[in-house]
Amino acid sequence: MMHRKEKTERLKSNIKYLIKSRGETQLSLCNASGLTRTTIYNILEGRVVNVQQSTIRKISDFFGVSYKEIETVDFEEREIIESTISLRGNMNPAAVPVIKESLLVQSLDKRIGELAVTHPLTYYFGTACNLIGVLLENEISGANEPGDLLIVKKGVSGTDTEKLVYDRTTKKLSIASLSCFDFDITCVVGDVIEERFYERQK
Repeated sequence: MMHRKEKTERLKSNIKYLIKSRGETQLSLCNASGLTRTTIYNILEGRVVNVQQSTIRKISDFFGVSYKEIETVDFEEREIIESTISLRGNMNPAAVPVIKESLLVQSLDKRIGELAVTHPLTYYFGTACNLIGVLLENEISGANEPGDLLIVKKGVSGTDTEKLVYDRTTKKLSIASLSCFDFDITCVVGDVIEERFYERQK
């Protein structure tokens, strides 16, 4: 059985590996998980021996990995083995909760694990975490139509990728690639990483 110190070391190395391999930063982890930079810094610098279970759960939820495994399994070693066993890797697709546009705003503060239990699921093939599917019920002018599904990486990132944003005044969604928003009227849902277009009957 692993001692607490070993678990904390494993947690530390897994966080470092997951941040690097998933293209994240300490800041994006903090923003999306609600943890402070000090908390993450203290874990990564080995200043905490006993990490709170709620903190571990927030971190594992963000990365979409098992809450129990993040302290006990070497993810880097396991993923190297899985990717070399077969030509195309052996990675399971990520389960992504699908949220109707009308339910989106009230769902944004909920964790992925919670949403996955209460909403239908779709699957995303690729390395990702903190994903939701947004099922459009209204047209996004010049971009998408009702029935289209947007796979979105939740949270505010510093990248210039296209973002799904919600306007609090018009109560409408739009896609923008600007990085400076007026957060009083705009809620950034997250980065659009895949669009699935609804197959319309001809």
